[in-house]
Formats: sequence, C-alpha cells, structure tokens
Amino acid sequence: MSKSMIKHISSGFAHLHWTVSELTQYVRDLIDSDHYMQDVNVVGELSNVSRPKSGHIYFSLKDSKSVIQCVVWRSIATRSVYLPENGDKVILRGNVSLYQAGGRCQLYVNSIQTIGAGDALLQTEVLKEKLALEGLFDSDKKIQLPEFPLRILIVTSPDAAAYYDMLNVIERRWPIANTQLISTVVQGVEAPQEIVKALDVAKGIGADVILLGRGGGSPDDLIAFNAENVVRAVAEMTIPIVAGIGHETDLTLVDLAADVRAPTPSAAAELATPDYRVVYQQLNIQMERAKDAINSTVKNYSLKVDEMEAMLNAFSPVTIINHARHRLVHTYDLFVVRIRELIVEKRSSANRFVYTLIGLKPTETLNRGYSIVVDSNSDKIIIDGNEVEKGQLLDIVMSKGKIIVEVVDVFLEEEPYDR
Repeated sequence: MSKSMIKHISSGFAHLHWTVSELTQYVRDLIDSDHYMQDVNVVGELSNVSRPKSGHIYFSLKDSKSVIQCVVWRSIATRSVYLPENGDKVILRGNVSLYQAGGRCQLYVNSIQTIGAGDALLQTEVLKEKLALEGLFDSDKKIQLPEFPLRILIVTSPDAAAYYDMLNVIERRWPIANTQLISTVVQGVEAPQEIVKALDVAKGIGADVILLGRGGGSPDDLIAFNAENVVRAVAEMTIPIVAGIGHETDLTLVDLAADVRAPTPSAAAELATPDYRVVYQQLNIQMERAKDAINSTVKNYSLKVDEMEAMLNAFSPVTIINHARHRLVHTYDLFVVRIRELIVEKRSSANRFVYTLIGLKPTETLNRGYSIVVDSNSDKIIIDGNEVEKGQLLDIVMSKGKIIVEVVDVFLEEEPYDR
C-alpha cells in the first residue's frame, strides 16, 4: 500500500472498504515504520522448535501469559553456534514485522543468547527428582504384563488417531481380546484432571492391562503427561499400564511411572499383546516335542522288553517266555494306540483353538449377517433396549457399510430375540 493511501485512510475516511491484503499491508507498514520494532531484545522460553530441510528455523517464544512466533533465516542459522532446543530460556534480538500470508506478527531473529533452561523444563526436572526420591520410578515396583490378556482398557481420546492405531494392532495380533475405551482429553488445561478421572474409572472396571496413549505433538501438547497428579495416578495403579505417548524421542514423567514404556501408541498395543500366529506355532512345536518324548519312552520300554526276553531265554522254560512275550506285545500295542489317540486329540484341540480365534473376530460376526447397533452421538454400542429411547439416532454397522436410523418406538421383551 502506498504512503498516499495510508495518508488517505488516516485522514478519517472510515467508510473505505478494505481488502484483506490492504489491511495486512497497512498493519505491516505501521509496524515496519516503528523504529522501536526494528531492533528488540526479548526474553522467553523456546517451544515447538522446527528445522525443515529449507535450513530455516521456526519456533515459538513464550512466557506465562503470551507467545510469539519466531523465524531464523538459513543465512543466520548457518552462522549460529547455538541451536535452539525446546525448553531453553533465551534472549532473542531481531525485528518485529507482520507475516502477511499468515496474518500473524513474527519476530525475525538475528541472534540468540541462551540463559539456561526454561521455567517449564526446570519445573519438570524438579518434579522428576522429587518423585524419583519417593520411589515412583523404581523398577522393582513395575507390574509384569500378562502373557495372554483377555480384557484390555484403552485410555485416550476417542477422536485421536492413536486410538484407532491401537485398536488395529490388537485386532491384527490378538483378536480374542475384549477391548474397551475409557474416553479422556489428552491435551489442554483440563487434560490432567480428566486423565486421572479416566484412570479411576479403569480401576473400577478392572482389566488385564491398560494402554495409556496419545499421538505425537510439541512439548506443550504433551505437558499433561508431566503433571504430578497424573504421574502419581499412574504409579498407584494396581493394573499394569503400558504408556505410548508421542513419538520415540518424546519422554514424559508418565513414561517413567508406567510399568512399560512404548515409543508410540501402536508399539504399546504390540507390547501388550501376543501374536496369535506365534502362539499357534508354539503350540505345534510343543505338540511335536510331546510326540518325540512319547516315542522315546516307547523305545525305552521296547529295549527293556528285549532285555527281559533275553533273561527269560537264559533262565526260564520256553512256554513262560512265550506267554510273557505275548503280554508285553499286547501292552505295547495298547500303549501305541493310546499314544496315537492322544496325538490326534492334541492336534484337534489346536485346530479348534485357531478356528475359535478366527470366529471371534468382529468382522467374521458381521459377515454372518449380524450387525452392531451404535449410538450416533456417543459411539456407545447398544446391547439392551432399555438404552434406547424414541427419536434417538442409531448407526447400524454391517459387514459392508452402515445405516443411520431413527428410533420410532421401543419394544422390550422378557426373552432376547432369537433368529
């Protein structure tokens, strides 16, 4: 925008219609014309540090009340000895301007002076030392994960991709498990208290293992998992907890307090469940070992029979020897038959176990013509007519697709409907 336009606007023509570009250009010109904004020193704490392939460095500078976006151009970043890290407390020098494309005020940094760790990082370190002295992170207090969990609780946000990642892993590895979501927010001011409440609910329900997870984010996004009340709640759980918070490089105090720490939510689900294919393979191996052991026993008895026959031939009449031989052969035949029956029974049991695992998959149930009724608003699965009311919207989930219906009326029967 030209200086004449600025002068024209400032002379009192309030009825002038601005375009967005004109408005942002005007604000930028105002800031750029203020000599105080051309060389400023600002103290704050770094967060959301990003170093893309372009070579520029982007981050936020914050204090207890405000935050401003900052940029270090590649030409300056390549000459800088210090590389910004999340949680560092620094003094930045540069100029303030408006980034028109994003419509936000930014600090364009010329130099960075570090003055130690930021308040948030220091508070986390102090809390970490305090809880460590209390023994909350001690390895001897960790609860061992069950080998074959049948009930798994997932504590996370129902809207998070992490929830579906964990579900998919459990469905793929151990479909026999019964999973249940304990919904909670995992980010924001209310997150710590909500997570503690969700863990209290999990206590009341009971399970073999709990998965506590959320996807990756900035240190500020994960701050709820460094809250003291959340860390204590995790450490006090009597049900084993696997924490899968953020990415592999993210480490929170909850990770230290949990019984097992996983690098990601998906990895948490993998650590908590066995692979049913491996279990089946191990069963087959054990059956083969049992078969070998039985064959070895039979061989040993056969050798003893031969030894006895030799002794009888040396010290007893022929008739006694023949009778003894017939009895031993008969016993041997019965033993072999029984062994073969046992082998057949074991193999049949293993096959039934596999078919049961496959049949328990929700997709197989849907393929047989059944469907799942879900509340359209809460995603709660409906299993009782008393949970439905007239006018309620329901999702009828089938093997292929779903139907959204509205309840016209509800009929409650003494006995369940039987096809």
